[in-house]
Amino acid sequence: MDDSHPKPTWLERLGALLMREPEDREQLIELLRSSYERNLLDSDALSMIEGVLQVSEMQARDIMIPRAQMDVIDIAESPDKFIPLVIQTNHSRFPVIEDNKDDVIGILLAKDLLRYYAGEEEFNVRDMLRPAVFIPESKRLNVLLKDFRANRNHMAIVVDEYGGVAGLVTIEDVLEQIVGDIEDEYDFDETEDDIIADKGGAWRVKAVTELAKFNEMFATGFSDEDHDTIGGLVLSRFGRMPKRGEQLSFDNLNFKVLRADSRRLHLLLVEKKAGAK
Repeated sequence: MDDSHPKPTWLERLGALLMREPEDREQLIELLRSSYERNLLDSDALSMIEGVLQVSEMQARDIMIPRAQMDVIDIAESPDKFIPLVIQTNHSRFPVIEDNKDDVIGILLAKDLLRYYAGEEEFNVRDMLRPAVFIPESKRLNVLLKDFRANRNHMAIVVDEYGGVAGLVTIEDVLEQIVGDIEDEYDFDETEDDIIADKGGAWRVKAVTELAKFNEMFATGFSDEDHDTIGGLVLSRFGRMPKRGEQLSFDNLNFKVLRADSRRLHLLLVEKKAGAK
């Protein structure tokens, strides 16, 4: 066997395939998926490439954390008052406001609070603020990611056409659009049912599945008085936003998070506990 010619990498093989020069985005995606089917790309690489293409067409408004859900610090509060929020939310940076959420005066890094615990006599939150970056709702995510990397900022405040704060977006939010859905064996086609049988007697369930439909399928009696969907119910039982892979059990069912981002649940794996009927 001749080893003088190394096996081409998947990037080289993909490059050769792309010599067909697709004429539009749809043809490019079709070509990429064809490459996956021919084992030129693995599922992770395909998902990330598709994520990059998707990001180029999305705007800040599409992924921002809405103003009402922003965790902020009021400059008028003492550290003793806002530090419990810092600990509870576990964020690394916080917008700091003065008077209201439309008046963001800077960004506070959680690590800077170590100086407070160190007993620094001249500790002053205002002196520690980093400049806030403001962007329009229409800012494209690929441009925003480039700006984040160039300026070493990790958070931007999104403003509407009138200059009011509409929300915020972080570099993690942008990257999630690229790598957050890598596990495509868990992906649902939008036209598929909300509940699909999985291996070993388990079921993959969309978080948006209405509780009435879930109850009918699993012979449960969850009330829809407080929550409309199974995702809302599971989220309330966690008491926080869970990460992929986390699980909990109640009412003889085990719920495992298959897909989630920083703001909502997408997909659950549901199975009956051993011995449950």
